Amino acid sequence: MRPRRVFSRCGRDARWRLESIECDGERVEQISHFSLCFFFSRLFGFRWLPEMLSVQDYFDQLLASREGCRLKVRQDGDFGKGVYADVDFKEGELLLRDQMLFGCQHPSNKIDCLVCNFCFRFIGTLELQIGRRLFFQDIGLSSSHVCDAGSCSDVLNEHGASDSSDGDNVTDEKSYDDSHGCASGSKRAKVPLPKEIVESLMNGEKLLPYSKNFSSPLVIPCSGGCQEAYYCSKVCADADWNSFHSLLCTGEKSEAFSTKALLQFIQHANETNDMFILAAKAIAYTILRYRQSKAIFLSSYMKDRAHVMENFHMPLLLEAWKPISVSHKRRWWECIALPEDIDPSDEAAFRMEIKELAFKSLQLLKAAIFDKECEPLFSLDIFGHIIGMFELNNLDLVVASPVEDYFLYIDELPSPEKDEAKKVSQPYLDALGDEYAVCCEGTAFFPLQSCMNHSCHPNAKAFKREEDRDGQATIVGIEAHFEGRRGRHFIHSRRFTL
Repeated sequence: MRPRRVFSRCGRDARWRLESIECDGERVEQISHFSLCFFFSRLFGFRWLPEMLSVQDYFDQLLASREGCRLKVRQDGDFGKGVYADVDFKEGELLLRDQMLFGCQHPSNKIDCLVCNFCFRFIGTLELQIGRRLFFQDIGLSSSHVCDAGSCSDVLNEHGASDSSDGDNVTDEKSYDDSHGCASGSKRAKVPLPKEIVESLMNGEKLLPYSKNFSSPLVIPCSGGCQEAYYCSKVCADADWNSFHSLLCTGEKSEAFSTKALLQFIQHANETNDMFILAAKAIAYTILRYRQSKAIFLSSYMKDRAHVMENFHMPLLLEAWKPISVSHKRRWWECIALPEDIDPSDEAAFRMEIKELAFKSLQLLKAAIFDKECEPLFSLDIFGHIIGMFELNNLDLVVASPVEDYFLYIDELPSPEKDEAKKVSQPYLDALGDEYAVCCEGTAFFPLQSCMNHSCHPNAKAFKREEDRDGQATIVGIEAHFEGRRGRHFIHSRRFTL
């Protein structure tokens, strides 16, 4: 792209007045008086990263917000961004608990696991978790994942690709063995329970022995009334609403431009690739951050607000975009790996099909939540780079189920308590079958974990410990290649299995 431009310098602070410019065939007139770096950010689709965005400061603040974190993010000429230790660590020691920036549960997994829409903790009573599983199972909607070689299977999307089909995504690891429901070989036949028993379990009329030892937070419904999102607390509900969900809610209090179009967008994403949901979250997140910053900024000005926003609109939007701008990204249709069932001679057609898929998704999203002041976010190039960012950097979201823990607990009770408890619990285990231990599964983007480079000889890994009960990424040192020296560059393997 060679843009045609007419601009002149207009200040000691290197600000510029752009009279007109043609960019990607789109003519932009009279965009005045914003700094040269913001001009280039607009010109090159937000992908150019100016120094004034202070990348290092951003990561330093992010690391400071992670409790007990003793790591650093630094630039390296050979590897780009990297995560380093300035102190000694031991094998197996916790290196990082990273809060996701964007995450979503796989649509099919929502049938099996009721979790908080923000932190992804399991919610509701144990009886509710088991009851709703059996209810959906009885009407043919259960989509429990069987396991392959000791790990929960990937959710495959259209075109035969997994959520990160280039093979560079990482599964958040947790120890499982065959007794945890990931059995190999023949599967036991499920023994259905009467409908009345399942309903009594869901309604709380039936209690299982020792279930109080596995209580989860109460279910908090979405304040927008969508009946799709549920939460573990009002704190999570408010955080989700203010960060993403107010624009992506399909309920009557939604702030979306068109909930009808939003429903069509969600259906399309569920049928094709749920990374479109993550991309929608990224755009909604940026729009809401921009609106919040704009409201705070304008509260200082009582007069001439239109003139003020003319000068500061783009800086505010770029500041809202900052958490995404610092991450490595490429266009999705350029970086996605060619599936094995696609002949190399058909690669161009395949990539065009992927691009058209993204275009259709974007059109539906644009009809649902378009904001004129944030118009650059709705270009196909930006949308493609956001999805490409997830393709290149995503980490599998895994949270262990309390249902699994419950049945293991019953099995480890001493006699005669075990025998008495199993008289009640065993029929439910038989009804669930070998897939009783289905975990919460999804995909997520973690801002600090994504800075770790990949290696076939890692010194760190994503690993869910027993106490890790939400969707945060947990990174620990590993024995095989871990050297706990100061200044050591942490790298994790291309892919981990559960």
